[in-house]
Amino acid sequence: MIEKIITHPGGAHKDEFLACAILLAEHTVPVFRQDPIEEDLLSPQIAVIDVGHRHEPGLYNFDHHQFPRDAKPTCSLSLVLNHYGIYEDAVSFCPWLEVAEWFDCRGPKDTANWLGVERETVSMLNSPLDITILQAFAKSDLHSPGEPIWELMKMIGGELLQYIRNLRARIEEVAKVAEVWEVNEDQVCFKVMFVPRNKKKIDEVSGAMGWHIQELGLEAEVVAMVYPDSRGEGYGMKRFNDCPEMDFSKIENEQGVRFAHARGFIAKVEEMKIDRLKELLIKSYDLENFNMLMKK
Repeated sequence: MIEKIITHPGGAHKDEFLACAILLAEHTVPVFRQDPIEEDLLSPQIAVIDVGHRHEPGLYNFDHHQFPRDAKPTCSLSLVLNHYGIYEDAVSFCPWLEVAEWFDCRGPKDTANWLGVERETVSMLNSPLDITILQAFAKSDLHSPGEPIWELMKMIGGELLQYIRNLRARIEEVAKVAEVWEVNEDQVCFKVMFVPRNKKKIDEVSGAMGWHIQELGLEAEVVAMVYPDSRGEGYGMKRFNDCPEMDFSKIENEQGVRFAHARGFIAKVEEMKIDRLKELLIKSYDLENFNMLMKK
């Protein structure tokens, strides 16, 4: 268990703020904004973040400034996430993380070039939330339990850890039961991911299914998802990646269909046999609309 966290004084940045927040989710300790001394760097009870020119996870030293100039963009947050064994998931689940790494290591100009946008566009991503929270963090040399900014940091760190870990757990639950259907009917051929109704409910199952499809490398083939309706009995049907060939408004008057959105991206149906589910999927498949969009 660590006794305190040290990070650099002066201007505050997103990477060390979030790195400290992750640690506060697991440890109720004060955060000092000061330069570390050698004894701090040698103590495994003191976490030193984004300062000290050392990356020694066993001693809770997480700095990246000593890395080579051409190294892959890596910030103190990256190092802490890697220490917890969730960095790869964080990169996948949190699209903002790579941007934060680039911005911290390469600055706004190179980050804008990497994103393929104008430099001014990067500054448009900031909001009063970013500015106010980081300024509040920078104004004090010590943040202790019970103070607003400390409590906010602990909350943010806890939510981030929970999001990454829970999403991974849901993806693993989906992977145990999910089926990939290849539906063939005359000229119609497409793939759908299906999760059956089960005694063990999977929270936010459609979101986890989307990630599972990507991890299987099927995002270019799967056009829809069928999953237990979270609001009751039956199933939900949803386009995957907004595939234009699936139009569930075409089945709004079909027997067993409780709801079909007018824009065709989602439908809710009663509990029914798999053959009937596949029949509804075939009726929802709009090959003519898909071919027309592909020609544009």
